[in-house]
Amino acid sequence: MGPLAGIKIIEIKGIGPGPYAGQLLGDLGAEVIVIERASTPNSIAPPSAMDINSRGKKSLALDIKKAQGLETLLALVASADVIFEGNRPGVAERLGFGPEICLQRNPKIIYGRMTGWGQEGPLAQFAGHDYNFLSLSGAAAAIGSKERPIPPLNLVGDYAGGSLFLVVGILSALLEVKKSGKGQVVDAAITDGAAHLMSFFYGLSRFGAWNTQREENLLDGGAPFYAAYPTADDKYVAVAAIEPKFFAELIALTGLPEEFIQNQHNRQQWPAMKEAFKHLFGSKTRDQWSAVFSGSNACVTAILDYEEAVKHPHNEARSTFIDIDEQVQPAPAPRFSRSHCAVPSAPSAEGADTKTVLASWGFDAAQIEELERQGVLT
Repeated sequence: MGPLAGIKIIEIKGIGPGPYAGQLLGDLGAEVIVIERASTPNSIAPPSAMDINSRGKKSLALDIKKAQGLETLLALVASADVIFEGNRPGVAERLGFGPEICLQRNPKIIYGRMTGWGQEGPLAQFAGHDYNFLSLSGAAAAIGSKERPIPPLNLVGDYAGGSLFLVVGILSALLEVKKSGKGQVVDAAITDGAAHLMSFFYGLSRFGAWNTQREENLLDGGAPFYAAYPTADDKYVAVAAIEPKFFAELIALTGLPEEFIQNQHNRQQWPAMKEAFKHLFGSKTRDQWSAVFSGSNACVTAILDYEEAVKHPHNEARSTFIDIDEQVQPAPAPRFSRSHCAVPSAPSAEGADTKTVLASWGFDAAQIEELERQGVLT
């Protein structure tokens, strides 16, 4: 099921943006097999059987540092549509499964490379994590309070700048290979993707609508009508009444002075307006304010934590969250009118599907037994 049904993808196990990219592709119907070692996971990633990013995938524990293990991987490449990895530049080549070798085995293969700094450039060989990559993109400096930048989880870098751009690249290359008959390499760098996400703000700065100071702009908490405000119960509401008609409705429902409407974009009035909003929202609880704005277009909503979000009526109505083996998690997205996506299967433990996958991908019983005897199937 799903629009990618029939697409066969090999994921070389990594952390962060690679596994999430694989989850997205698997959610959309692709068959994703993960090459990993049956060993204790690192301190960042949970065990595969507990990792939501591993849902819907099949796990192969394969020692690709052994000659026969590498040959097994390349045999899988020969019948795959996509392979992707998240190693530093040159590592896959040293291990024997770089793009050149994979394209020799399968001229139509799409080879995805997920890194922080990209395949070339002065920093390409250096270590880093999400916030390092984000820091050089222009995005990290724009996110936070007036006093200091704040790490925005790893959503903006790893997942938006990394995973999503890798998936866009892979899907684009899958479309192109139908015309050319030739595979290619997709170089997805988090710094590139995160910089790309800043396109809108570079555009705003061109005509003076954005500057480099945090909490002084329209969408960074500087505007009184686009900010988070604490409530009487130490929770928060999100105010995002940008358009004049929505802002006017906000003012009407709160009882704040009507002159605020005329001064909505008067930046000299913003500090005083923010103080008025802060005092106002501090007078009721978050849920009381939710009731005040229920059914309105004032663009005020409760800020929910991830446990509360599951229970919100809108999310329940759309089945935004699903339960897989007693683990609540987001449902596959986006949705399709015809190519409906199946509920993903629960994550597999490391190596749980090795023999099943090898058999379904063309290995006979004798070959599998020999690989097991050689200690290749770990």
